[in-house]
Amino acid sequence: MTNATHTAAEAQAPSKPVMEIGDILKFLPHRYPFLLIDRVIEIERTKRIVALKNVTFNEPFFQGHFPGTPIMPGVLIVEAIAQAGGVLLLTEIPNRDELLVVFTGIERARFRRPVVPGDQLRIEAEVRAFRVTAARLEGKVYVGDKLVAEATVTCRLVPRVMSRGKAETE
Repeated sequence: MTNATHTAAEAQAPSKPVMEIGDILKFLPHRYPFLLIDRVIEIERTKRIVALKNVTFNEPFFQGHFPGTPIMPGVLIVEAIAQAGGVLLLTEIPNRDELLVVFTGIERARFRRPVVPGDQLRIEAEVRAFRVTAARLEGKVYVGDKLVAEATVTCRLVPRVMSRGKAETE
């Protein structure tokens, strides 16, 4: 299914997950309130991932963004793209418990529509460049069949061992 051909009915149809939340927690170090994907519904090794995020009014960022008019911050939508990409990258790494995936760049971020409580994000990330230590992904985020955001993110793997606030690279 390509972006151009997926319909609102297909976007809303339940998909058998490839990864449930317990599986995602084995790959990502993120936890509440910063884990921004709930389920992976498609994965094609080193090529593509599709993840879901259910947006609820209980999200802590809605308290201040914005009172009376809750809108999910765009930077968190981009973070959801990066987390989905992190899962995709980490599936290829046998010693993933020793590593972190960190942002190294965000390009061409665009926010098309507001994301509000009750929305379900469909996060689609496609690999544009992939090495075992780094990746460049093009992400698109939909609510139903409407594109709400897009961005290109780059990331790399660094050791989890922290020293003086920085990951050691030796």
